[in-house]
Amino acid sequence: LGGKHIIGAPGCARSPKENGFDWVLDRLIAGLDVTARDIAGMGVGGLLMEIPTRPQPREPLPAKSQLKIGIVLLAAGRSSRMGGPNKLLALFDGKPLVYRTAERALGSKASRTVVVTGHQRERVRAALAGLDVTFAHNPDFTDGLSTSLKAGIAYLPEDSAGVMIVLGDMPDITSHDLDRLIDAFRKGGGNAVVRASHDGKRGNPVLLPRSLFPAIAHLEGDTGARHLVETEGLDVIDVEIGAAASVDVDTREALEGAGGVLQD
Repeated sequence: LGGKHIIGAPGCARSPKENGFDWVLDRLIAGLDVTARDIAGMGVGGLLMEIPTRPQPREPLPAKSQLKIGIVLLAAGRSSRMGGPNKLLALFDGKPLVYRTAERALGSKASRTVVVTGHQRERVRAALAGLDVTFAHNPDFTDGLSTSLKAGIAYLPEDSAGVMIVLGDMPDITSHDLDRLIDAFRKGGGNAVVRASHDGKRGNPVLLPRSLFPAIAHLEGDTGARHLVETEGLDVIDVEIGAAASVDVDTREALEGAGGVLQD
């Protein structure tokens, strides 16, 4: 205006940190022209640079392949249909059943394995000696399955994208089976429920996304997460893993038929 430059100062002009406005002033003071091409060349990789003073800095979302999954292994039950012995302590190939299951959970891609104890807490812990698991004792285990789910989830890291619920009495489940569920969950973006299945019938384990955690916190009694899967309207991915999805050992006959030996 009248041979003078008019500069419209942006908000960053108030910042004490060097920024693009300072670069424009440097050129003007040096008697250099400031063209649109010059300003474009001041960009950082074509994108705006993040400022450290931002109240909530943007952080990159984890890649789907990096979504962390925790396992909650349920080992609090009383094995009431066994007539006394704890089925989780039955020996399979010389190892307690709960050890065998926990070992396979640890061999999977899960980031943490939480074992929920209740009935015969000390004996179950002793059976898992030497394994890198986290214990979550549930003093209210007699009040039903929901209490164990809540106790286990409370011990998962805050950055867990989901939780896989693994029953302690599934002798045929392998680490590979668990990994297939985790892979399907990650491929689905971490928003779907993933269930193991056998011949088209749903079984166990089941992997639940973090979005269901608040609903799980309100479960009561002997209610599991199955009805949440049906009522929350989430996508469900069934993964065929074979008979392992449906083999559990709730009775003496089933346990012995699966190769287990009960211990007093």
